[in-house]
Amino acid sequence: MGRPRTNDDTVKDRLIESATQMFATRPRESITIRALAAAAGTATAAVYSLFDGKDGLIAEVRGRAVAGLSQELSAVAASDDPLADLYALAVAYRRWGREHRHLYTVLFGGVQSFDPSGDVGVGDPVRPLIEAIDRALSASALSGDATSIALSLWVTLHGLVALELTGALDTATAETTFRSTIPAVLRGWAA
Repeated sequence: MGRPRTNDDTVKDRLIESATQMFATRPRESITIRALAAAAGTATAAVYSLFDGKDGLIAEVRGRAVAGLSQELSAVAASDDPLADLYALAVAYRRWGREHRHLYTVLFGGVQSFDPSGDVGVGDPVRPLIEAIDRALSASALSGDATSIALSLWVTLHGLVALELTGALDTATAETTFRSTIPAVLRGWAA
């Protein structure tokens, strides 16, 4: 049993939800603490008391996005076929982006920069991808540098998801493109 929810929890959740939507749709510099508080139906003091200000709220929103994507990708079970696993990870990435478009946009849309070259920690959404690539390299299913392979797959995936989320690709075109492009990228790295 967890602790009972308090009014602070409710206000915190409303601030996080409002901030997620605002940071996904507006430039960071244009969003004030007053606007964040008003959108959540609370006072500006709540932003300071719960998050130590705007940067703390942004960090919380980004943390939730990272945790959500990490959870989605970590749920993909490893199999004996690392290439099938990489495709399954791509499917999970796309699904999470489509189901959590505001969090996806916050994570990869410029509110805070995403550094794919940093250390890969336990909760890092890149970890399952790197592990699957490492298994594919060990099995001689792929050839090359793991970081280069990961970046090439991520750039492709991100481009497809971003185009789909903005409406530049309708759902049917995005699906057809996804089903042909991801295997093509993996074939490009084949051993």
